[in-house]
Amino acid sequence: MSSSIISINAKYISWAHTICASSAFIAALIVGVCLHYHKIVENAHYGYPDEWFPSVSATIGDRYPERSIFQILIALTSGPRFLLLLLSYIRLYDENHKRFGIFGVVCGVVRTVTCGGWVYITSTDDHDAHDVFMISYIVLTIPWEYYVITSTPKRTSLRNYRFYTSVAFFTMLIPLIYFFIQHKVHRIAGAYSIYAYFEWSLIILDVAFDAWTAVDFQDLTITLSASKPISFSIDQNEGTIVDEIKENTDLKPKSRDDIPFLELIINTINSFIFWSVATSLLTTIWFFPLWNMGISGFELTILSFLFSFLLIIPPVKRCFASYPQISRLLTTLFGVGSFKVEDPDTRLLLIAVGSAFGAVSLANETHHYGSNNTRARYYSTTFTLGLILSSIAKFSNYTNNPIWPIMHAENGGWNNTGVLIGVIGSILTPRVNHVTSINSQKNKFGLITTGLGLGGLIFSLHAMLTDSSTIIIWNWEGYPINGPVPVPHGAITLIMMGVGSYLGLTQDLNTKLVSIGGVVSAIVLYIATEWIGYIGGVGYILFLTSVVPFFFNNASKYQPGVVFTLAFFVHIVLMLAHVWIVAYAFVPAGWLLRERTDIVLGVSTGLIVLGLISNFKDDVVVNFKPALYKIKRILIIFSITSVLIAYLRFPKTDPTPYHPNSKLITAGIWTIHFGLDNDMWASEGRMIDLIRDAELDIVGLLESDTQRIIMGNRDLTQQMSEELGMYADFGPGPNKHTWGCALLSKFPILNSTHHLLPSPVGELAPAIHATLDVYGELVDVVVFHSGQEEDAEDRYLQSMGVRDIMGSTDRPMILLSYLVTTPLEGNYNNYVSKESGMHDIDPSDWDRWCEYILYKNLKRTGYARISRGSITDTELQVGKFQLPNNKDEAKEYSQERIEEGKVDEDLRFPNKFYGDGVRDHRFHVFDEPRYFV
Repeated sequence: MSSSIISINAKYISWAHTICASSAFIAALIVGVCLHYHKIVENAHYGYPDEWFPSVSATIGDRYPERSIFQILIALTSGPRFLLLLLSYIRLYDENHKRFGIFGVVCGVVRTVTCGGWVYITSTDDHDAHDVFMISYIVLTIPWEYYVITSTPKRTSLRNYRFYTSVAFFTMLIPLIYFFIQHKVHRIAGAYSIYAYFEWSLIILDVAFDAWTAVDFQDLTITLSASKPISFSIDQNEGTIVDEIKENTDLKPKSRDDIPFLELIINTINSFIFWSVATSLLTTIWFFPLWNMGISGFELTILSFLFSFLLIIPPVKRCFASYPQISRLLTTLFGVGSFKVEDPDTRLLLIAVGSAFGAVSLANETHHYGSNNTRARYYSTTFTLGLILSSIAKFSNYTNNPIWPIMHAENGGWNNTGVLIGVIGSILTPRVNHVTSINSQKNKFGLITTGLGLGGLIFSLHAMLTDSSTIIIWNWEGYPINGPVPVPHGAITLIMMGVGSYLGLTQDLNTKLVSIGGVVSAIVLYIATEWIGYIGGVGYILFLTSVVPFFFNNASKYQPGVVFTLAFFVHIVLMLAHVWIVAYAFVPAGWLLRERTDIVLGVSTGLIVLGLISNFKDDVVVNFKPALYKIKRILIIFSITSVLIAYLRFPKTDPTPYHPNSKLITAGIWTIHFGLDNDMWASEGRMIDLIRDAELDIVGLLESDTQRIIMGNRDLTQQMSEELGMYADFGPGPNKHTWGCALLSKFPILNSTHHLLPSPVGELAPAIHATLDVYGELVDVVVFHSGQEEDAEDRYLQSMGVRDIMGSTDRPMILLSYLVTTPLEGNYNNYVSKESGMHDIDPSDWDRWCEYILYKNLKRTGYARISRGSITDTELQVGKFQLPNNKDEAKEYSQERIEEGKVDEDLRFPNKFYGDGVRDHRFHVFDEPRYFV
C-alpha cells in the first residue's frame, strides 16, 4: 500500500485562484491611485477632474511599479488556474458527453492563454494586439461559462449562482459599450470614468464566476501518495453539494433527443453571418450604378446566390456534407473579411464570393437536418434567430450592421470582432448525418412550389425584417406623430419577430388560416398608415417568421442544389423588381414596374401562400422540451437586449439651437448620395462632423431614402439626429418610390406634410413642407428634390407645384432644394416669383445648377458654400437668417453685401473652413462666406 504524503481539499485551489487574481487587480489599483492618480485617469481627450476613475488597462499597464506588481501576482494565478481547469473537467465529467467536456476544457485553456495576452501586452505596448486578445477572451468566455453552467447539475443552487453571475457579466457589456462610444466617438467628459466602473465590474464578475468552484470542489480531495503521482478521490462527507445533488437532481443521462445549447448558438451565429453577408452584397452593389447613374455591370454579382447549384454535383455535395465548416468559413473570410480591401471593385467581388458560399451553406445544412423533422424545425428557427440578431446589431448601431464591409474602425465598425465570431462559428459548425426522406423525382410539383414559396419567403424577410425600422418607416406620415417611431418602437418589431419564430416552432401550422392572416396583414400594411398600418405590419412579421420552419422542413426533403437554386432565383428576381419600382427611370423597361410596390408585395406574399397550401403538411412531432427551453432563453435575452437598446438610445434631452441669444437660424441643404462616400464606406459619422462644425440648426438631406434592399434597409436620419441632437422627419417612406428627402431640425417640428410632385415621365420628386417653432414663432421649411435634367415637362410641373406650396402661406419660409436649373433662367422664375413670394439667398451666385436656398419674410445675414471632401459628390450650402423685428423689416430684401468685420461675431460662419479648412471641408467657389445687410 502507498502512504499518503499530502491530502488537500480542492476548494483551496479555488481560494488560491480567487485570492491571487483579485489581489493582482486590487494591488495595482491601490498603488496606481497612490502614486500616479492624475496620470492613470487621463485619457486622449480629458484629464482630472473631468475624468476621475482609471480604466483597467491604464491601471495595470501604463506605469511602474503597479504594472510589475500586477504581472507578478497574475503570474502566480496561473498555477491555480490550470489546476482549476483540470479539476472542473473531473468534477463536471459526463460519460454521455465526453466530447462536450473536452471542448469545454479546451475553451478554458485557450481562454486562459488569451488572458495572458491582454494582461502582458498592454494597450500601451500594442493597442491592436491588446484588443484582439481582449475580444478573444470575452468571446471564449461564452462557451466556457456555457460548458460550466450546463454541466452543473440542474435544480441546484450552485447552477443558479453560476447562471446569474454569467448573466450579470454579459449584461454589463451593454452599458460598457455605450459609455465607450460616448467617450470614443462623442468625446463626452466623464464617460470614460463611468466606462471604467463597468470594466472593473466585469473583472469582479469574471473572478466571481470561477470563485463558485470553491462550492463545487468542497467534497473533492487531492491526495499525493508515494506510489503514484497524484490521485483524486471524492470524500462524500466533506460538504453539502453532493447531498443537494442527490436530493434534487435526476442523474440519468440526458435524452439522446436533446439538442445541445452550443449547437443552437453556433447555428444562430452562422445565420447571423449569412444575413450580414447577404444584406451587404446588395448594399455594395448599389454603389456602382449610383455613380454610373445606370447599369454598371457589377449588378451581375447578385447571381452569386445561385451558386447553391454546386450541390447538384455529387462529389461537391458529399464534400460539403462531410465538412460543412468549409463553406461557413469561406463565407466569413470572404464576406465579412472583405472590409480589409480598400478598393471598392475588389471588395464587392470578395463579398460576392462570400455570398455564394453562404447560399451553399444554407442549402447544405437545411438538407442534412431534414432527416429529423423536429431537428429541422430547430435549425430553421436558428435561421430566424440569426436574422433577429443581425437586426438587433443594426438597432444598436443606428441601422448599420457593424460587420458590414462598408464599415471599418473609423466609422464604428466591429469587423475584426465579426470575423472572429464568424470563424469560431464556422469551425464549430456541427456535421449532421442525413437520410433522404422523400425522393424528389416523385414529387416535382412539390419541389417547384416549395422553391417558389421559399424564394418569396427569403425575399420578404430580406426586404422587410433585416432592419427593425423598415416597417415603421413604411407607416411614417410626419408630424404630429400619430404612429410608431424607430426608437423605441423598433424593439417591438424585434420582439414580434421572436414571437413569430417561437410560434412557428411550437405550433401545428394551419396553412389555410396562416395564409389568410398573411394576406390580410399585407393588405393592411400596404393601404393603411401610422398605427393601423403598423398593426398590419406586426401581423405580417408573425406570418413571415412563423412559416420559416414549414418551408425549411419541406425544402430539406428535396435535392438541395435544385430547390435552393430555384428559391434564390426567385429571390433575385424579386430583388430586381424591388429596385425597378423606384429606379424605373434608369433601368431597361422600367415602366413595367414603376411605383408598383403592390405587385412586388403581392407576388412575394402570393408565392409564400402557394408554397403553404400546395405542399404536404410537414410532420409535427413532439418538441424536445429541453431544446425548446433553450430557444426560449435565447429569445428572452434578445427581447431584453432590444428593450435596453431602445432605452439607451431614446433621447433624454431636448434639442437646442447653436445661437439662441442672437435668435439665429442656420440652415443647410446637402445631397448626401445615400450615405456611401466616394470609397464605399458608410459616411454618417463624417456628415455629422461637418454639420456640427457648420453649426446647422436646420438641414435638408436629399437622396436619403435607404430603406430598401439595394441600400441595406438603413435609416440615415437616426444616427444623425441622435448624435446632433435634432428632430428628424424621414420624409416620404420607401413605399412612396422616391430617392428621398429628409429634414433635421434643432427647432421643434409642429407639423409636416409629405408631397409627391407631378412626375408623368421621370423619377418622383419628393418634398417636405414643415412648420417649426423657431424661438416662439412659426417658420415654414420646405425640403425638395426635383427630377432629373432629361425630363423637362416633369421639372416644369414640379416647379409649379412647389411654387404653389411656397405661396400657400405668408409665414416666414426657407426652401432647401435641388432644382436642376440655371440661376435667373427657365423654371428658376417659377420658384423665385411673385406667386411664391420667395427670394434667392444670393442671385449673383451664377455657379449653381442643383442646390438652391430660397427664403421669404426673414432677415438674411449670410451665405456660404462648403466643399464636400470625399463624402459625396455635392457640396453643402448654408444660409444664415434672423427673424425680422417687424413686418416692414420682413419685406426688405437688400442685395447689399458687407465685410465680415462688420458682422456681429455670433452671426458669423465658423472660421475653421478658411484656407485648407478641416478634414478637406473648406469655403469654396467664393473662398469665403458672404454676408448681407
